[in-house]
Amino acid sequence: MRAPTTARGRLLLASCLAVATAVFLGTVPLHRDFFDVAVYYGTVNDWIHHGGRIYDYLLPGTHYGFTYPPFAAVCMLPMALIGWPLAVAISVGLSAAAAALLLYWLVGPVIRREGWIPWFAFAVAGCLFALLEPVRDTVSFGQVNLVLVALVLADARLLSTGPARWAGIGIGLATAVKLTPAIFIGYLLVTGRRRQAGLAAGTAVVATLIGTWSAPDASRAFWTEALWNTDRIGELAYVSNQSLQGVLARVQPVDPSRTAWLLAVLAVLAVWVYRARGAAARGDEWTGFALTGLAACLVSPITWVHHLVWAVPSLVVLADAALRRGRRDLLVWSAAGYLVLCSSVVWLWRWDSTGPDAFVGANTYVWLCLGLLIALPQREPVPENPGSLPPRAAVEQGPAG
Repeated sequence: MRAPTTARGRLLLASCLAVATAVFLGTVPLHRDFFDVAVYYGTVNDWIHHGGRIYDYLLPGTHYGFTYPPFAAVCMLPMALIGWPLAVAISVGLSAAAAALLLYWLVGPVIRREGWIPWFAFAVAGCLFALLEPVRDTVSFGQVNLVLVALVLADARLLSTGPARWAGIGIGLATAVKLTPAIFIGYLLVTGRRRQAGLAAGTAVVATLIGTWSAPDASRAFWTEALWNTDRIGELAYVSNQSLQGVLARVQPVDPSRTAWLLAVLAVLAVWVYRARGAAARGDEWTGFALTGLAACLVSPITWVHHLVWAVPSLVVLADAALRRGRRDLLVWSAAGYLVLCSSVVWLWRWDSTGPDAFVGANTYVWLCLGLLIALPQREPVPENPGSLPPRAAVEQGPAG
């Protein structure tokens, strides 16, 4: 299918895509009713207005409470000053702003290099991005995932385009809010960016100390109790847990083997280190960060479906590699991966995740992440400055190789 060649045709197609996307998002099943925003909102209000303790609060009618470090609660303090509708609106607005940044950073260089019409290409990319299940879940839960991904990828941009001396601050802040992004400090270390790794670690420590100063009792409770209490987060075997630990818990629901999990984690980390170092050596920071996001999803004990926004950059990298090399087969694989991550297929086994069919289907997103971690193509570096390379549509040139 060819893109419309007239401005009117492009406007009509973009409008139809936007309307279809909005209708789908407004009617799609599994909308989460801003559950996590309610947890954040209730926790902060109970802490500030009723003298409650951060990790004692449970959302009424549930056994779910605040699971992030105290610094995250400090960042959410403004919620104590606003009403519930505004809290939801701000949550959606922050996710939308983070999504716009991610599209600009990830897709923008591709659009410029290929010579596509920017407004139309971004409109199509925005609709496709919004349909991804992890993105839908992040917005409808009111999660902070997209904001954290944007903080981390801001450092990837700094490493790619400069000034690199500031790279690490975003990773440090994201780590202080939620521990999973700490693996990106590991990426900086294994790729020889000791200064940036030190800045990221230092930023995380300072932010954590701010949380400790603001809520010393809560900090003690988090690091000694709440962090280790997985019951606060959910069941390991629940089908939404698309991590290696989730696979093992569904195979062996009663006391899953910790040894098997540790061996699997070590194998994934070995592949990640090898591939991430190779990407960094070629100057391809975006692929290095994409591989690290995949590793984070796999090795984290709990990776809910909405956490898989960390896997989204790898799909962009795969599509970009296909376009650079003129490889239709890679484009087909990137489209297939995209459709899988839109499909909500794992929920078919929501009520029964046992048996051979469940082993394949209920863990679909795990297999996708593993496949991408192992086979994501390395890319030849291409300048991100749009003036440094003529648009492909304007020149005759062969595949990038």
